[in-house]
Amino acid sequence: MWSGQPHPDEGRPPPLEAAPASWKSRREPPGAEAEAAAGEGTQGEEGPAAAAQLDVSRLCSSSMEIREKGSEFLKEELHKAQKELKLKDEECERLCRVREQLERELEELTASLFEEAHKMVREANTKQAASEKQLKEARGKIDMLQAEVTALKTLVITSTPASPNRELHPQLLSPAKAGPRKGHLRHKSTSSALCPLACPAAGHILPPDKEGREVDTTLFAEFQAWRESPSLDKDSAFLGRVYREDVGPCLDFTAQELSALVRAAVEDNTLTIEPVASHTPPTVKAAAAGYGSTNTCALSGLARACRHRIRLGDSESHYYISPSSRARITAVCNFFTYIRYIQQGLVRQDAEPMFWEVTRLRKEMSLAKLGFFPQEA
Repeated sequence: MWSGQPHPDEGRPPPLEAAPASWKSRREPPGAEAEAAAGEGTQGEEGPAAAAQLDVSRLCSSSMEIREKGSEFLKEELHKAQKELKLKDEECERLCRVREQLERELEELTASLFEEAHKMVREANTKQAASEKQLKEARGKIDMLQAEVTALKTLVITSTPASPNRELHPQLLSPAKAGPRKGHLRHKSTSSALCPLACPAAGHILPPDKEGREVDTTLFAEFQAWRESPSLDKDSAFLGRVYREDVGPCLDFTAQELSALVRAAVEDNTLTIEPVASHTPPTVKAAAAGYGSTNTCALSGLARACRHRIRLGDSESHYYISPSSRARITAVCNFFTYIRYIQQGLVRQDAEPMFWEVTRLRKEMSLAKLGFFPQEA
């Protein structure tokens, strides 16, 4: 408990009156009252200085308050700026993600467009090539049909039974103009002594031919029956006999598989024979046991100079054939062409001239099968 006595180190006399000390004075230092008394003593003398000091202290306190308030305001503004900057960073990141997504979509769209464009170009080129191929084939077929029509007109118009074309049928020429003929010649007396033949199927008498030919009644009856309802059906007696005796042997080559394909193409009228150009390289897609050279026939397998090649239907494969094989195929094609003309009603002749023309075509097939064919120029 403080006794109210001054601290001995102060060296000041005690106050005149001892006043009871308050709770605050108890906690003040011992020299506080002396300083207060000294301050009261000098207050009168230092009034202006104290006021100035008070003003300075007030200004200092005001500046401290202003500084504190400014610091708080700046902190608040900094916090707001940081929040706005954070929001802007988030917005920038979102916009960057959107931009990257748009760039990816644009790249994918560009790639798909280029792929679609290339696909369209490829399809257009394929269609163009197919159209050009069809156009070329159509032109070839048109040329072939025009040639066939011309030949048919010549056959039908200029070679009728009443007025036959002697240039197309050299056998009708007189012996003086026709020149010497090889083989056996029948004597005139023998030809004139032939008796007329009765054809029961036709219902009329067939006179003997002036050239010494004689109509086989069985063959003529089969042809007459077929002519009433012409078709390419092999089950008929007429075509069955021709297939068995002429077409089959004529198209029976060493390469059996290729022979069957050639026969089917001839029957379907889809076989093409082309001349081989001198500068054409001997490249061929033949699958017939290694055949397919300009020096080897793909059908017979013999070493022959092949000046023609055949193509079956729409296939791109070509097969080189020898002159003998070409003659055999051509003979069969000529027979089928004439049969189709009859079926289509383009041949307007009597039965007998048509029968003799069919017989002549069968004769050509037989000769070609035996190895007789015209020499190529």
